Amino acid sequence: MILRNNFSPLILLLFIFACGSEFEQETIHPEQTPIDALMNNVFEAHGELGNYSFDFRDNSYTFSYNNANEYTYSKTVITDSTLTVDVLTNDLFERSTNGVPQALDQLESDKYSESLNSVIYFTCSPLNLSDPAVNIVLKPDVTIKAQGYDVIEVRFDAEGGGTDHDDVFYYWFNKETHIMDYMAYSYNVNGGGVRFRSAYNSRMVAGMRFQD
Repeated sequence: MILRNNFSPLILLLFIFACGSEFEQETIHPEQTPIDALMNNVFEAHGELGNYSFDFRDNSYTFSYNNANEYTYSKTVITDSTLTVDVLTNDLFERSTNGVPQALDQLESDKYSESLNSVIYFTCSPLNLSDPAVNIVLKPDVTIKAQGYDVIEVRFDAEGGGTDHDDVFYYWFNKETHIMDYMAYSYNVNGGGVRFRSAYNSRMVAGMRFQD
């Protein structure tokens, strides 16, 4: 017995065209881009931002994230009998000495706040790459020491990107673990320069990954 279809050539042509249009739309407008897929894996591998404290170069730091857009950073320095505390939030920077608020001019405020922000930024990388001012470009894969890596380039919007918004960062994520093994950046302050960092001592602490 021979099975026959009853599609006319016109109906068949319309069916093929409709399928082709649907496929094209899905290709041009995917629900999740390759960058989204990669960064979702990276964020999952590195945990979540929360409330933490740590010591670095004889200073004590804390950072607290209420949500993706609200934060509080602090730095505590003890020198002889002097206790200096810097606090940076979304809205302001404050410095106190032995509990007494200090009057700072704009240059001093910018200097101290940028120093505090820089330490916390590197501590929280790459989890802070979800900030709206961040622009990510996927670069070609590379192999380092026989291990494959996904590579991204990061630039920042002038609005919301901070005073160092013209810095450029590169991140190398292990293809198997999605953990950041390497990071590099270029900067323009203090004469400018380029830095390359290799992460080690990677460990999870209460839901967030820390790396030296």
